[in-house]
Amino acid sequence: MIDGIRTLDDFNVEGRTILVRCDFNTPIDSKGEFLEDRRLRSHRETLTELSKKKARTVIMAHQGRSGESEFTTTEKHAKRLGEILGIKVEYVDDIFGTYAREKIKAMKNGEIILLENVRFYSEEETERPSDVQATTFIVKKLTPLADIFVNDCFGAAHRSQASIVGFTRTLPSAAGRLMEKEISSLAKVHTSTKKPIVFVLGGAKVNDSIKIMEKALSNNIDTILTGGLLANVLLAAKGYRIGEPSIEVIRGKRFIEQIPAAKELLDRYEDRIILPVDVALNDKGERLEVPVGELPMDYKIEDVGAETTEKYVEILKKAGTIFANGALGVYETPKFAVATEKIIKTIADCKNAFTVIGGGDTVAAARNLNVEDKITHISTGGKASILFLAGSRLAAIDALKSAATKKVM
Repeated sequence: MIDGIRTLDDFNVEGRTILVRCDFNTPIDSKGEFLEDRRLRSHRETLTELSKKKARTVIMAHQGRSGESEFTTTEKHAKRLGEILGIKVEYVDDIFGTYAREKIKAMKNGEIILLENVRFYSEEETERPSDVQATTFIVKKLTPLADIFVNDCFGAAHRSQASIVGFTRTLPSAAGRLMEKEISSLAKVHTSTKKPIVFVLGGAKVNDSIKIMEKALSNNIDTILTGGLLANVLLAAKGYRIGEPSIEVIRGKRFIEQIPAAKELLDRYEDRIILPVDVALNDKGERLEVPVGELPMDYKIEDVGAETTEKYVEILKKAGTIFANGALGVYETPKFAVATEKIIKTIADCKNAFTVIGGGDTVAAARNLNVEDKITHISTGGKASILFLAGSRLAAIDALKSAATKKVM
């Protein structure tokens, strides 16, 4: 058990059919090829263990969402997953129809199949309570064929969708090894005895980041370093005139309403929230660094400046625990990825610290810099990890906790 949730250690899986919800959602290029396979690799421990223990593993996963270019089948996922595991993974071009059900019934011990993209089933993207999701066709059709449900899908743990929460009402349920590790590692961020605890928050999810800041600061997190759109909102809340181009971005994303909340946080915890002292502006594609006291200028703020970066580096070098989520600048543009990359390198070099990173651009930076193996834990959840650390309830975790009160097979 972990945090009131059963794990694979609580079940005998040999000869049993295990329904596993994974998160294989992967960046795909215009030719349909994977740009990277991190999320596929993240489930290796769970799936390898099930196969070695002679379980019959049926995987449910999603790829993209309706209307997006990355909304496609899981056929290539099965092939790539097989290469990662060193085990054949059969792709089944069906979710819960007759063909899929017959394939499941015919499985032998140790075999793995991957069902079609669960989001091809229209009801999957509708979020509803677990008791309602338990009545959906996907749950009704697959439940009689399975013995245990395993949720290893932390990246979508905040979503109350049928394949994520519905089966916890109809089957004995457990967290997979990835889900278990995510819960354990993220919980340690707030409770770590390795001090000081420093957060680095950036990116564009300002409302979620402000929730994290409130939770973290009330839990006596020592310092929060800020960048990205979050820092721009905080600078505006502090009274800096950051310039119309930057204000227009905030207005366009409807974060103007977050400025009062940001101001309240600054009033209460000003000595623990560190704002940029200089920023990098986009001057017709060129990087122009200026102190925040020289704002406003008629250019967008797209990164924190060199002085700020060095200040952050010195704070991180003294940290005992570090959590970083979100880029400090426009990471997609090399000239404005400077601070993000410097900070990730610094975190990787903090060998004695407990380090956790999450969020697409933050993880991409670690991967591009080839320092992934130097980070204690890399979360597969962007928004899920933010919400978890902010103290918000995650539907998948709540559902697993509820299932733990039922009798184990």
